[in-house]
Amino acid sequence: MKMAENGVNGHKSGVMEWKVGFMNNTEKYLTAETFGFKVNASGVALKKKQIWTIEQEQDHDFVYIRSSLGRYMKSDKYGTVTVDTEAEEKGEDAKFTVEYSKDGQWAFRHVERGNYLSGTDDIVKCFEKTPTSNSWWSIQLYIHPQIHLRNVNRKRYAHLNNDTNELECTELIPWGADALVFLDFVKGKYVLKSCDNRFLNRDGSLQEAIDNNALFMMEIHSGALAFKDCEGRYLTAVGKGTMKGRNKNISKDELFTIEDSHPQVQIVSHNGKSVSVKQGVDVSANQPAEEIEDTEIFQIEHNRASDTWALLASTNKYWSLQSAGTVQAKTAETEGAKSFFTIEWQEDGTVGIKGSDGKYLSNKQTGILFSAGTTLEPTDLFRITIINRPLLVLKSEFGFVGAKGNQFICSKAKYDSLTLQSAGSGLYTIQGTDGKYWSVGEDTLVYGDATGTKFQFQFCGGSMMAIRTHKGPFLKGEQNGLLKACAPDLESATLWEF
Repeated sequence: MKMAENGVNGHKSGVMEWKVGFMNNTEKYLTAETFGFKVNASGVALKKKQIWTIEQEQDHDFVYIRSSLGRYMKSDKYGTVTVDTEAEEKGEDAKFTVEYSKDGQWAFRHVERGNYLSGTDDIVKCFEKTPTSNSWWSIQLYIHPQIHLRNVNRKRYAHLNNDTNELECTELIPWGADALVFLDFVKGKYVLKSCDNRFLNRDGSLQEAIDNNALFMMEIHSGALAFKDCEGRYLTAVGKGTMKGRNKNISKDELFTIEDSHPQVQIVSHNGKSVSVKQGVDVSANQPAEEIEDTEIFQIEHNRASDTWALLASTNKYWSLQSAGTVQAKTAETEGAKSFFTIEWQEDGTVGIKGSDGKYLSNKQTGILFSAGTTLEPTDLFRITIINRPLLVLKSEFGFVGAKGNQFICSKAKYDSLTLQSAGSGLYTIQGTDGKYWSVGEDTLVYGDATGTKFQFQFCGGSMMAIRTHKGPFLKGEQNGLLKACAPDLESATLWEF
């Protein structure tokens, strides 16, 4: 199973990458200006010019730092820091090691010169032989906060166990809403929050509010992340897999990787039945739509090169079009074109699903899916409902979506957890934190009211989607934060990271 990247854990020839912001002791961000490749420490918010990529090769203890313009940070013998056109390639003068303070801040020591990166206002140097107050940085991950967390040693994903009320790294596949973890940046540290909005305590319990026991310091080791609690113990998942602070030394048990999550959906055929693999490898529309179990949930994974989708069952097997025209879920890996399907979104929110033979899927009287024909008929239409986002966080290129007074905007620095509710027939209502629903006004702006507008989602790959009013215009976000239902088509709509 190939997970989406979410700005972290990017794999390029054994190199792991994290998109981050560097915040100094005056809460200003390290910035790479587009004009003249100047570097300063005066950014007031984490936006494009303040986003840096930390690269670490697996099994190496040094890192490279790359600006949003793709230039590597380097330092000369005078301590001058540059990220200019001559810094497009890595070199010895671009290597840094990372040191950690007791408060969880990071210092970057230039490997070749032995000096520390320091920054305040317009002065960014790599000159100090010992760290000063200007050399310590709070590192803020630039990611969507809803993630999957995988323990490196156990090779299992964290999820909320409702029976034990604990986060446990026991799932081979991160399945359903319970496998989503919120990773939030709070006062220079991190909190881990379960899908029901409870915070992980260092003793493994879950609590309703943030205190010192719920704050963790983040470190990087061997291309993975580690989280250290207020007593210097690292989160681990040994024993039955419960996440808790335990050891003061780092091993693979204390290392985690972060991955984005694909949409997991229920698919309902024209006969009103859920598509399922409950009865074996055959993919059939034969289960009651009101009774959803893991066997009625499918993960849809986008293939950007062909703009097609692979569909993964909870059995960890992919859909595959058989020579007889039926569909089975029986392979752990995708098998060429027959494992990928085209999803065609219709104006009313239904979809047609087309196999590699160019024919649309429908279902026989027994429910078994099969290739029906090259023309999309009413009996070939399905409705898709997302299952693993009961709490929805939306992020645009301008910031997060949230409430500002009675209006919803798309440029907030901190996210709102929106409640997603199915309105049937593949439609949704979206509820803000104040209990009011998204409603499109006559001026096309999105407001909050007691009833709300019904919306359709169109998944576009890479945890991105377009949102439209039912049979109406798509939502569009503007740089000034305005959120409008005014885009006539997908090409002019905003794609939202979710």
